[in-house]
Amino acid sequence: MLETKDILETINMIDNENLDVRTITMGISLLECIDEDIDKASAKVYDKVCRYAQDLVKTGEDIEREFGIPIINKRISVTPIAMVASACQSHNPVKFAKALDRAAHELGVNFIGGYSALVHKGFSAGDYALIDSIPEALSETELVCSSVNIGSTKAGLNMDAVRLMGKAVKLAAEKTADRDCIGAAKLVVFCNAPEDNPFMAGAFHGVGEADCVINVGVSGPGVVRAALAKGGEGKTIDEIADMVKKTAFKITRMGQLVAKEASKRLCVPFGIVDLSLAPTPAVGDSVAYILEEMGLETCGCHGTTAALALLNDAVKKGGVMASSHVGGLSGAFIPVSEDAGMIAAARSGALDITKLEAMTAVCSVGLDMIVVPGDVTAEQISAIIADEAAIGMVNTKTTAVRLIPAIGKKAGDELSFGGLLGTGPVMPVRKGDPSVFINRGGRLPAPLQALKN
Repeated sequence: MLETKDILETINMIDNENLDVRTITMGISLLECIDEDIDKASAKVYDKVCRYAQDLVKTGEDIEREFGIPIINKRISVTPIAMVASACQSHNPVKFAKALDRAAHELGVNFIGGYSALVHKGFSAGDYALIDSIPEALSETELVCSSVNIGSTKAGLNMDAVRLMGKAVKLAAEKTADRDCIGAAKLVVFCNAPEDNPFMAGAFHGVGEADCVINVGVSGPGVVRAALAKGGEGKTIDEIADMVKKTAFKITRMGQLVAKEASKRLCVPFGIVDLSLAPTPAVGDSVAYILEEMGLETCGCHGTTAALALLNDAVKKGGVMASSHVGGLSGAFIPVSEDAGMIAAARSGALDITKLEAMTAVCSVGLDMIVVPGDVTAEQISAIIADEAAIGMVNTKTTAVRLIPAIGKKAGDELSFGGLLGTGPVMPVRKGDPSVFINRGGRLPAPLQALKN
């Protein structure tokens, strides 16, 4: 039974501390849509997505209204399109992107993810064509998101794919330069990509998943910060960790409630709750401010990586106590342009790419929503991807890179996306040319822990 104080506490979290369900994401398998005729295949994709997700937005709105819990986004993820496109290699897979975009607009969802390829151990039919088409697909659609997995702990890093993705990121930014380079903001490069991640831009529906599934992403950095502000003074580090765990437990229980209710109403299996502290530009809804509440003068100063490690671990421990189906990424996100505290730290010079890279070794994802100068080379982008992927590969964790080259801008300028994507200060990249290293190609061998079996 819920006690009155627990109910009142949850209401306060929602009303005053930015607690929300960040997304309900429906994963849909498109394997049955494969056809040698690309027009027939793309029509099947459109029809199946529209048929399965026809009640997704209405159900989310109904739950939001009845339970009083804000549900910010309703999204869809699909089978990596490179697999669907493999049967019609002689055609441009952008047709699939346009079919997905039409379906997303028809259904009223915020984003649809899965214009993706899994090439961590090499390229199969359809992969080259899809990667080559990503800039065009993202420039000619509005709601489609793209991801490519270029490495894993078991396979190592596909350095040929790393080279191609550096070019894809730069070209995606150039093709959407008139729209604040939004194409690059909808493209993420992964190592160890999870198959059940509900968050964009990296969501896709893995081949090991059910035909259709509901995954929920819950977010509450403002709640964690408020808990530490109210009761953290004078506490030791392990007591702080316990406070975060208890708060994460409460947040996850709310997420599971929404996930199970959506699953029941849509007659779709419940997949996972992803407890990721995903910030927004709203004041107070910031992972950086949590770290500062622990005692750091500013996010980015010495001690930041240790504080983030504590936060990430405590969030996961609290979450798994609350639900038997925690998955996705789960932990703390550090997307610079989407976090008011990170934006402030970057503007002041306390936070740079080097420090962010160190922080990604202990958090849930990677170098996320980082704006870099427009004159950055494709090889420099590839090298940043390789560095971040190496951290994920060696540490058996998911890492990702979502860089936005700000075409026509230099370090110190800003790029504004609006909404949840926020505002990004342009951050300088390190000097030196990695071209020879990147252009060698081949495969960076897997670490020794890959032999665990």
